[in-house]
Amino acid sequence: MSKAAEWLREERRKTLGDWVAICVECGHGQRYFESEADLLPPGCPNCGEELRQRCGECGARIASMFAVECEGCTAQLRNPEVRGLAVRRQQGPGPLRKSA
Repeated sequence: MSKAAEWLREERRKTLGDWVAICVECGHGQRYFESEADLLPPGCPNCGEELRQRCGECGARIASMFAVECEGCTAQLRNPEVRGLAVRRQQGPGPLRKSA
């Protein structure tokens, strides 16, 4: 990761929250500061399902709203699709656009 990208990531964390809790069912995500982790709701505010704060395998916190796999142990954090749409775009060229 470039220094500029790392700087942006740190600024985002300082402003929006250090970590992310994601719903395993509907995809709702919520950033939070580590000091306020115990204030998170016990379930998703949208659907009531599990609001996952940590990897189930290694216990690592989740850093990205779009995480599908744990950065530490590569265990699956949630289904890679929510409501039929991919959580993360596939690597490679983007969609082709028609020129005007």
